[in-house]
Amino acid sequence: MNRTFMFDALREATDEEMARDPHVFVIGEDVGHYGGSYKVTKGLHAKYGDLRVLDTPIAENSFTGMAIGAAMTGLRPIIEGMNMSFLLLAFNQISNNAGMLRYTSGGNFTIPIVIRGPGGVGRQLGAEHSQRLEAYFQAIPGLKIVACSTPYNAKGLLKAAIRDENPVIFFEHVLLYNLQEDLPDIEYLLPLNKAEMVREGKDVTILTYSRMRHYVIQAVDVLVSEGYDPEIIDLISLKPLDITTISDSIRKTHNVIIVEECMKTAGIGAELIAQINEYAFNDLDSPVVRLSSQDIPTPYNGKLEEATVIHPDDIIKAVKKMIQIVS
Repeated sequence: MNRTFMFDALREATDEEMARDPHVFVIGEDVGHYGGSYKVTKGLHAKYGDLRVLDTPIAENSFTGMAIGAAMTGLRPIIEGMNMSFLLLAFNQISNNAGMLRYTSGGNFTIPIVIRGPGGVGRQLGAEHSQRLEAYFQAIPGLKIVACSTPYNAKGLLKAAIRDENPVIFFEHVLLYNLQEDLPDIEYLLPLNKAEMVREGKDVTILTYSRMRHYVIQAVDVLVSEGYDPEIIDLISLKPLDITTISDSIRKTHNVIIVEECMKTAGIGAELIAQINEYAFNDLDSPVVRLSSQDIPTPYNGKLEEATVIHPDDIIKAVKKMIQIVS
């Protein structure tokens, strides 16, 4: 076991897959000589050279299109978005090409591409660098969407994403890169379509992902000390949602709280509620509660920024209120 930062876990996954398969390459802004804005590609340029670790101009639409074309010819690109918000500039390439070409070509082309990078509300990064794009990409057919939350799942999921034959949008939270965890010395991969049961319980199912996993754990530690017994599920796969694991949990707890950093309107929580109502409505004892960020551009001011997102105290209050209502 090795104590590893999350950014190093992602670097190790990339390095191992590049060593394993010469078709894998990295492309993006400052990924080469600089080693990536958050050092996920540090040292890879010296090891693999210019043709496999490509520094690009500030031209997201262009280099994303180039990477999609490379994937069509049999290569396996990893695009690093310096900040995932910048990939809005490549939205046309991601939606009209990455997501569609396998289908519109009648299966003649596969698009084995990973689009990864930091996102979420950081610490005073401003509105344009604090976006949560998972909801933007949720409606695009043909994409898989994954949100890692720990060094362990970051490494296993990224390796699996690189080997997948479909385009994978891989979200990392900007505030989780310095998390540390002991990782196995042996190789491992994790499924891209499965949620993780973080904690089993019987009172209420809490569905969450990315940074909010850690806020939920903080809240649940307090709740358990007061006699409550919540179940925690880290969604990990945002598309497709692991509705089987979610439904099994609801059958046990009969209550659901969604905790997300995404915006409330048309966010991941909204799709979760729709699917829960479709597949598990009869097992609910109470309406699903959604704890989401406010529907406003994230303020630069630190205190205002903090006020836009959910915190452990909000989760504690929501759990107590729900259990009080159903008791």
